[in-house]
Amino acid sequence: MSPDKSVFPDPVYRDTVLAPLFDGVKQHYAGSMAAINQAHLLMLARTGILEGQSVQAIAQALRAIDNEVNVADLNYTGEYEDYFFLVESQLKKRLGPDMGGMLHTARSRNDMDHTVFKMVLRERCDQLEAQCLQLAGVIHEKALLERDTLIVAYTHGQPAQPSTFGHYLSAVLEVLLADITRLQQARKALDLCPMGAAAITTSGFPIDRDCMADLLGFTAPKRNSYGCIASVDYVTGLYSAIKLIFVHLGRVIQDMAFWSAFEVGQLYVPNSLVQISSIMPQKRNPVPIEHMRHLSSLTAGRCDMIVNTMHNTPFTDMNDSEGEVQSAGYAAFDSGTRVVDLLSAFMASVSINEVRVASNADAACITITELADSLVRQEALSFRQAHEIAAATANTVIAEGLALQQGFAAFSEAFKTETSRASQLSEEQFMQAVSLRNFVTVRDRFGGPAPAAMDEALGHYGTQMAELLEVATDSQTRLAAATQRRGDAFDALLEV
Repeated sequence: MSPDKSVFPDPVYRDTVLAPLFDGVKQHYAGSMAAINQAHLLMLARTGILEGQSVQAIAQALRAIDNEVNVADLNYTGEYEDYFFLVESQLKKRLGPDMGGMLHTARSRNDMDHTVFKMVLRERCDQLEAQCLQLAGVIHEKALLERDTLIVAYTHGQPAQPSTFGHYLSAVLEVLLADITRLQQARKALDLCPMGAAAITTSGFPIDRDCMADLLGFTAPKRNSYGCIASVDYVTGLYSAIKLIFVHLGRVIQDMAFWSAFEVGQLYVPNSLVQISSIMPQKRNPVPIEHMRHLSSLTAGRCDMIVNTMHNTPFTDMNDSEGEVQSAGYAAFDSGTRVVDLLSAFMASVSINEVRVASNADAACITITELADSLVRQEALSFRQAHEIAAATANTVIAEGLALQQGFAAFSEAFKTETSRASQLSEEQFMQAVSLRNFVTVRDRFGGPAPAAMDEALGHYGTQMAELLEVATDSQTRLAAATQRRGDAFDALLEV
């Protein structure tokens, strides 16, 4: 076998893998890598692993690299394998090969990589969480305003019962707050720092992992060093939580499409969110709904892509969870935040067409359940007997094209046929029993649409939102404080 005279990197490998990875670092990770370099140097100094002039010289070189190397202008040439080695080459250029390599004492690209990925995901997760909390606030405010606004609630695509827009929005809010809670739970995994795991098994040097975690804004080190470089549950857990947000919002968006359809028409979308056909000027197309729907599906699909990439991969350090995969996942944040922003504007702007609600309710006899319930309470009938009378009444008024409130004669006949006696309900009592407002008012049980039940629910959701916001604010405060501490401490190294 002849000697291998090939030289790394092969041009095809350079162009198809290494250059795109380098571009990904330029776009997403260079700042976090600089923060890790500062924190690691501070930790090495505080533990005595590096001392005196070496520490100050490395600090000065790092500052010079930050000031003199314009990351955005760098192009991958293959001279250095990746951005990490480019920075190390810059240190050696300024400090010499021996001192220039000291910074990498007691660490590896393995623990650095996953720390960088977590730092970037923290920022993107926090932004998405903030926007979801803003959407929750919009929905909560809208639910307060629309607490008593009547709607037709649909099941199986058919008119079912009356409710209120506030009650519907409260259900949406309840799921969204649960989704934000799941997102915050997934976010906790991003707060455990991999630094100090080194390649796999930590280090023989007396490193301080708590110090590194603190300087980088993590709550604590991730305990198991093997897991620091092998466990990608911080990725799969996060994207699973994000997917659920957009699966659930997509269902609401589909309702908005259905409600605003010409044949239903109970949701009015203002002109600012309507596009007119290029050839049919009478058409009002609420096109933003379609964009929110497909962007929600796109976001959920992008989340699946990242989770599925981890499927059947080995439980160890691997490129399948790094570099390009991490960068690809950010597209889910990009499309997802667009949905949330647009939905916030949309929900704040739409209104209920009360005329269409009333006409649809009349056409479908959606209060007929309350007529049956009233007969059970006031006429001492079994529910099945009452249901038969209500069904016969509904069949008659629908056949005759009447509103249910015009069906007292049909009701009286049905009641007599079923019970062989006259009903004790007056026409006024009948009309009250089948009115939309009465239907909602009497459903004052816990979780129902009646005003008192709604007031209790909206108060609870307000408290829950405040608690979630406090958690999010605490995370932001911790990160900002860590950045300040690290910056001050690093500046102090330069002044020694």
